[in-house]
Amino acid sequence: MDLHAELVRLKSVVELPECIVGAVQSLIDQAQEEAAETIRLNEQVTRRDSELHAARIKIQALTLELAHLRRMRFGARSEAVSPEAGDLFQETLASDIAAAQAELARKQAEAAATSEPQVPRTPRLRAGRQPLPDHLPRIEHRHEPISCTCGQCGTALVKIGEDISEQLDVEPARFFVHRHIRPQYACRACETVSAAPIAPAVIDAGMAATGLLSWVAISKFLDHLPLYRLEQIAARDGVSLSRTTMAEWVGRIGVALQPLVDRLVAHLLERRVLHADETPVKQLDPGRGKTKRAYLWAYRSNVLETGPPIVVFDYQPSRAGAHAQAFLSGWQGHLMVDDYGATRRCLPQASLSLDVLHTRGASTSNSMPRSPMRLPSRRWRESARCTPLKPRARFDDRGTRSPAANSSPAPACSLARVADQHAPERCRG
Repeated sequence: MDLHAELVRLKSVVELPECIVGAVQSLIDQAQEEAAETIRLNEQVTRRDSELHAARIKIQALTLELAHLRRMRFGARSEAVSPEAGDLFQETLASDIAAAQAELARKQAEAAATSEPQVPRTPRLRAGRQPLPDHLPRIEHRHEPISCTCGQCGTALVKIGEDISEQLDVEPARFFVHRHIRPQYACRACETVSAAPIAPAVIDAGMAATGLLSWVAISKFLDHLPLYRLEQIAARDGVSLSRTTMAEWVGRIGVALQPLVDRLVAHLLERRVLHADETPVKQLDPGRGKTKRAYLWAYRSNVLETGPPIVVFDYQPSRAGAHAQAFLSGWQGHLMVDDYGATRRCLPQASLSLDVLHTRGASTSNSMPRSPMRLPSRRWRESARCTPLKPRARFDDRGTRSPAANSSPAPACSLARVADQHAPERCRG
């Protein structure tokens, strides 16, 4: 209904008073203003809703970006894709390519069988295939023809050569049982019983032979297979190996091998030059449901010395220098370490490798060396100051300002060259 048209119609009626017409006109004007205000408010709400939606999307995008940057900056390094994980994609790609080639060869063989016979072509040998190792045992399989006579004329065949091809095979873990039988013999006259003594074992009265114990230890510590996977491997052959039992075996193996470790440490401490460093490892913290940080201290012999290389890992709960001091108690020689302060404070009797970083003419006594970072920083400052000079002037300036200039006429050289010159002298002890 059009209110304005109705108002015009009412004005034509003489009977209506003027006050009623004015009141109706004011109501119509008020209703039109409220309608306009409502439209304006609806537009404003719609605009604000769109702005709020855009702001929420932007906040979400910034939050994701911030989380990504925090992960890149503060995240664990193990979350990054390692080279080993990248190799998995290469292995998958190689497997897919090989499967596609095999399927193509099969299709081509089927097509050739249904089509007209053609002269077979000699397959092209792949280049770069390495021969199989000579130390592997060979199992010969001779394939003789069905008949030793010619199929056309019946004449006896004469051997003129051999076609030899080799295939590499593997025998998976095969479980078997050692059954020890010790007959018992009795002497009727002496009334005694004699039997062969029981052979010594790593675990007394245990069911695991040395081969099984070696397989468990190598799989766990060298192949990094957890015990539950070894349990599954054994279950496929119908052998029940409990994880608890294998964990007990691992503990007893460590105790049984402790004399060998002690002997290895004794041989290591006979060397005059050793390398030492520590690396953090995660250790389970029972009762807390978390892991705590422990350390593996690695000690190894120098490659320039005679004798087989020796590496010993010493497990310790912290990286305090007292652990290195306890391990190297009574040892004297040259120790190659980093600039970790605890090691330097706890090993004053050892001649540390930081002496190697000193320039020619520096003291080689057992006094505590200076920090190796000071020397390269001084070299960089001198290089920046001497950059505008000519090459010969720069060379002379470095020679006059070098700490070794007072003790040797030759100018100081780079850290790498100093290390190369001093390393043989230090290693000769």
